[in-house]
Amino acid sequence: MALLEIDAVDTYYGRVHALQGVSLSIEEGEIVTLIGSNGAGKTTTLRTISGLTPASRGQVRLRGRDITHLPAAQIVGLGIGHVPEGRRIFHRMSVRDNLVLGAYRRKDREGIRRDQEHVLTLFPRVRQRLHQIGGTLSGGEQQMLAIARGLMSKPKVLLLDEPSLGLAPILVDQIFDIIRDINREGTTILLIEQNATKALTVSNRGYVLETGRIVKQGPTKMLLESPDVQRAYLGI
Repeated sequence: MALLEIDAVDTYYGRVHALQGVSLSIEEGEIVTLIGSNGAGKTTTLRTISGLTPASRGQVRLRGRDITHLPAAQIVGLGIGHVPEGRRIFHRMSVRDNLVLGAYRRKDREGIRRDQEHVLTLFPRVRQRLHQIGGTLSGGEQQMLAIARGLMSKPKVLLLDEPSLGLAPILVDQIFDIIRDINREGTTILLIEQNATKALTVSNRGYVLETGRIVKQGPTKMLLESPDVQRAYLGI
């Protein structure tokens, strides 16, 4: 049984048919990348999984349990963390308070303290800014805080939407090193990333989404060598 499955999902924004029969699966311990052009439905896929834009048809299953129409807060509690595009940190709150809010569904205070120390070890720059207001951080620091906050919910699956967007190349490398570290420690990751080459390089498998439909899937080596993928997404 896959850890996370999306089965023949249709999702709408009003009358716009954003996802059309999308199916994908993620095994425990994998990094899976979803690539596609702007407007292809990548962000909608993550929002459908996390309950922010529920599917009209089809199912989303976590370890076989149907979570399609559960409230987003309950889905977080079951083990799906979502780091949205644009970071969405709380700009007027301290870095520490942002982290605490990431664990709002949890009651295990000792576990929360332990996990906070762990994410601060993963993100030493966040530790250095712990008492600053979130809005005063640089773009790279805000992205690190957003991922750290997502980890505070103790997710089984972490959904990452454009983690390198707007960052300098040296920070992009750091973010992807951290993604590898998070995965090596046991967190399964579903990744959306415009830098398709970088994303496929760190992933086990990938899916290509075009106008709301999955049009290609397979091991990342196969996708990296696909002429269609190279031409459309890799700039080759």
